[in-house]
Amino acid sequence: MDWDKLRIFHAVADAGSLTHAGEVLLLSQSAVSRQIRALEESLDTTLFHRHARGLILTEQGELLFDATQHMTKRLEAAAARIRDAEEEVFGNLRVTTTIGFGSIWLAPRLPKLYERFPDLNLDLMLEERVLDLPMREADVAIRMKEPSQADLVRKRLMDIRMQLFATPAYIAANGKPETLHDLAKHRLICQSTGATQVSAGATLVRELMAYELGRTLMVNNYFGVLQGVLSDLGIGVLPDYLSQDFPNLVRVLPSVESNEVPVFLAFPEELRGSRRIEAFRDFVVEEVVAYRKARQENPT
Repeated sequence: MDWDKLRIFHAVADAGSLTHAGEVLLLSQSAVSRQIRALEESLDTTLFHRHARGLILTEQGELLFDATQHMTKRLEAAAARIRDAEEEVFGNLRVTTTIGFGSIWLAPRLPKLYERFPDLNLDLMLEERVLDLPMREADVAIRMKEPSQADLVRKRLMDIRMQLFATPAYIAANGKPETLHDLAKHRLICQSTGATQVSAGATLVRELMAYELGRTLMVNNYFGVLQGVLSDLGIGVLPDYLSQDFPNLVRVLPSVESNEVPVFLAFPEELRGSRRIEAFRDFVVEEVVAYRKARQENPT
């Protein structure tokens, strides 16, 4: 099977248009169309349904596109390993983690990484959905639970707990609760128990909801919860790791917290030895060690 035709087919299937694929491939629409027709003739099948709004893959086209996607991922991995054979740390690295951890803990520390490796380009993908690392949806993941896939290299970074925080200004204006029953006089800022989040956090929120609450503000990620707390809107359910970077926040009801949540760094086995991943992993581990030391010296 002609590799060049497969490359063109993959671009057309991905773009859903001969014109858009041609722009990506720097080929004319007619040249792309000829290659697709030639591929269909060689396979004796129709790969696309053609209509006014673009192209839709046939069942046979879906099968071929699935194969070319796997080929593309494998080629990208091979290219990454070839580039990583160099001593210098450079190029693109796709890192996925949760919105809360990525925006509150990781992002503020990235200037140190860029200072050390100025030619490293991070694509930071912050979302609650767990991306498929073996399928190369990302290169590295930091997850709030141990990855279940066997073909991943993983390292446990630390454990976190969900706790209650408020600003001094909010406490001065509204008082500080001494018991859980005192929450009836306050606004609780948290994620909905139905939102995607660590199970320990959802469990803590359910326990708090069992008490009579004055008011609530629901946000679908911890970064939003933090912004509500910093705006003096109420008492927030937040991960304990923010206390180092936001030392002015006051912990409320210190006896109330969630169970431990493990934080893991993981990447595909095939990328073991990648200079970019090694550099990122070592940087994160160093920052975690510094974070732990600071927590021991200044416990909340």
